[in-house]
Amino acid sequence: MTDTPARLLNLLSLLQTPREWPGSELAERLQVSPRTIRRDIDRLRDLGYPVEATKGAVGGYRLVAGAAMPPLLLDDEEAVAIAVGLRAGAGHAIEGVDEASVRALAKLEQVLPARLRHRVSSLQNATIPLTRGDGATVDPRTLTTLAGTVTGRERLRFDYRSGEGAESKRLVEPYRLVSTGRRWYLVAYDLGREDWRTFRVDRVRDPFATGARFTPRELPTGGDAAEFFSASMARNQPELALDISFAAPADRVSSRLPGYLGTPEPTGPDTCRLRSRSQDSLEWIALRLALVDCEFTVHHPPALSEHLGEMGARLTRASA
Repeated sequence: MTDTPARLLNLLSLLQTPREWPGSELAERLQVSPRTIRRDIDRLRDLGYPVEATKGAVGGYRLVAGAAMPPLLLDDEEAVAIAVGLRAGAGHAIEGVDEASVRALAKLEQVLPARLRHRVSSLQNATIPLTRGDGATVDPRTLTTLAGTVTGRERLRFDYRSGEGAESKRLVEPYRLVSTGRRWYLVAYDLGREDWRTFRVDRVRDPFATGARFTPRELPTGGDAAEFFSASMARNQPELALDISFAAPADRVSSRLPGYLGTPEPTGPDTCRLRSRSQDSLEWIALRLALVDCEFTVHHPPALSEHLGEMGARLTRASA
């Protein structure tokens, strides 16, 4: 990489992940000599970035928190506002807030001075979010730990609880984080199972970056994490063909349904019909339909109609 400004930006992006980088690995990533890396590190220091170096066989470089924010063109108030916003979005998997936001949060918290990290934590702890029940919440610290190991190519240990409640300890090589809009998943190679796995992040506990580096393996789908995730979910959850009529305008129904369930088509001024496919559970789809708050008819699948009938009977008994 001969373009010095571009190389410095790439170097800074690597250093802003929470890990230590050996000079030889940085040189390999940027396709330059170790001597060039040393000169670039000096340039970053001259610009005010607090790059710390350690000596020895396992020594390297890392960006540390300094006495003030590095020159990111953000003042203290802006840095706190961004960190709080990213934490809130990451923790509740808001639709549209994806892995890039988690990576940004990991980088920002890595260089926040202690006084600003304290303010961010205080604001987060004092705030009770009002969510719509769209899915399990995730600790942003878990997400940033996972994002750091994905970017830094570090093996990861954590405790995991399956959907059936079984507890296990995992050692994995993390590949990518995937956001579906209401949940986060980690795509990783499980060293204990010697196979690729998809983990729900809200079921991950006590993640720990081991510091042991690895060379990423190739996904069975050729490197496309989203495609691998979709295939994995298809194996675990059968796809449902939905056909549902609503006694409400299409725009109103669309505003109350998550986008991944599809878009209803108008069938009249005050009616519409949804034809789509979903790999969500019957329980989840039934709940989303109930939250639309209008009359509707399920034409397909029959199992969804049966589940709605059972749910309605339970709610009737509860109201009595």
